[in-house]
Amino acid sequence: MTDSSALDPEDRKIVTLARAARARNGVPEGAAVRDETGRTYVAGTVALDSLKLSALRTAVAMAVASGATSLEAAAVVTEAETVSAEDRAAVRDLGGAETPVLVAGPDGTVRTTVTAG
Repeated sequence: MTDSSALDPEDRKIVTLARAARARNGVPEGAAVRDETGRTYVAGTVALDSLKLSALRTAVAMAVASGATSLEAAAVVTEAETVSAEDRAAVRDLGGAETPVLVAGPDGTVRTTVTAG
């Protein structure tokens, strides 16, 4: 586990935003990504009959739709121990293989950091 207070303030911010999205919307996951200009995009899990997206893929899609050309970092708050290959691929498509993905539990404690690659 990573002491969240030891995180870079910008990384701590996206974990906090992801945690808030999860709690506010009552969804299984919350996610946030930070683009190359420092803007953040926050999302929760989308679970409609006709559309199912993880929180992280939704946050990446929001960044793309808003004109982001790259990602600096991503965070997901989840009960799961890690993120899926599909989620990492979405981050990699926009941010590159070395983009860090912080994986935190519902309490906001970062469990692990993986790269998108």
